[in-house]
Amino acid sequence: MELIHIHRRTPFFQLCTALLFFLCAAAAICAAQSADSAKADSAARATATYRQGMSALQKGDLVSARADFEKVVRLAPKSPEGHNSLGWVLLAQGEIDSAIVHFRSAVKLSPDFALAHMNFSSALVRKGDVLAALREAKEAVRLAPGDSETHHTLARALDFSGDLDGAIGEFRRAIELEPQRAELHDDLGTVLVQKSDAQGAAAEFSEALRLQPNFALAHFHLGVLRYQEKSLEEAAQHLQTAIQLNSADPGGHYYLAQVLKSKGETDAAIKELQACVALKPDYSDAQNSLGLLLQHSGEADQAIKAFRQAVKSQPENPDAHNNLGLNLLQTGDGNGAIAEFETAVRLRPDDSGYKGNLGAAYLQVADFDTAISEFEAALKLSPQDATLHYDLGLALKLKDKLPEAMAELHKAAELDPGQADVHYTLGVTLWQQGDFAAAAEELRAAIHAKPDYAEAYYTLGTVLKQKGELREAVTALREAIRP
Repeated sequence: MELIHIHRRTPFFQLCTALLFFLCAAAAICAAQSADSAKADSAARATATYRQGMSALQKGDLVSARADFEKVVRLAPKSPEGHNSLGWVLLAQGEIDSAIVHFRSAVKLSPDFALAHMNFSSALVRKGDVLAALREAKEAVRLAPGDSETHHTLARALDFSGDLDGAIGEFRRAIELEPQRAELHDDLGTVLVQKSDAQGAAAEFSEALRLQPNFALAHFHLGVLRYQEKSLEEAAQHLQTAIQLNSADPGGHYYLAQVLKSKGETDAAIKELQACVALKPDYSDAQNSLGLLLQHSGEADQAIKAFRQAVKSQPENPDAHNNLGLNLLQTGDGNGAIAEFETAVRLRPDDSGYKGNLGAAYLQVADFDTAISEFEAALKLSPQDATLHYDLGLALKLKDKLPEAMAELHKAAELDPGQADVHYTLGVTLWQQGDFAAAAEELRAAIHAKPDYAEAYYTLGTVLKQKGELREAVTALREAIRP
């Protein structure tokens, strides 16, 4: 079981503690440089500028905070606090490499600066450097073993490395130190989900919400968990609350759409998916899901638009190409469908379904020889697939290879007697060959499999009329036109 959109960042209150460190350092700088008034003035200005940066951070103004901290490191280039704070802002802005440079400077200037080691670890996790992230997190724990955040940071690094048991242990240690921190319970819950401990995860998410009822991420996680457990009503409640608290998170809209789809509320699900992709156009799973719902709702053009966006977002995803191809095939664009199915087959050559769809596309553009080749290739991979035998039989019939076509159609009927179209096609073919009795038998089998099969009733009526069974023919023809 997997949860997505786990937003983790260095807590702002941890960064604020750097202000105290910086002010102490600045005071020392001023004292040491009292003989040089210019340097003392520079240190004083650095201290004032740092205060401005922290004030900007408290207001959520990352741009101003960055400008202030950049000025700090120019005025006091040997200030570990300045580098650490600038690194934090850069990381928040997604500039991971630049952030790493400043965190590295911070720990080099002050090896005992636990907060800088924590932030450095978080940046290295974002970079994908697992071993270095673990090294920095463990150093932070060594320096500050009684600080819950050092254990929290190490737990996240262990989680990222795949050591779930180690991560759980560190999260529990962090909670022992600060049991009232809701985000610790929420993060522990996400790891327990990965360990398939749904009950334990639910308990941690619930505790997070008890401590912080308006914790959007905990509502989101608990909502996803309940959705995976098929508890749809509770899932919907938590996901709706998550969206109310944080409407800018596309994940909430995506999972609420899945819940609504499971409840049969298609229109509402479409609206949530549209909200999701408006926030994150490259959310491939959402685009695929939206395309499928639009397709089933008869909105083919909008479905194609969604599928094209999914392919654009994940060009190496064969399912995305296959879905787009199916919709193009449905709308009559056989050549467009061929291009998409060929890409899907190239990406996943051993998928018989993709090859079968490619054959159907060639069938639509009347390239019967290529269609036959694709169906035969697909049957080598899935020889017991009744639909592939039927499609091959249909292609052979269109090539006037009737004995081969009949063999494939009979094989399809043998493998799946409940497939109405197989019996119907057999019936039509036998009728065309003049075998009225066998044709009527197959057409009745088609109607048995699909009682409202109007075309089968009509054809059966025609066959029975030619057989001279006029009363039965009239009955069949009446069924064909029944409202």
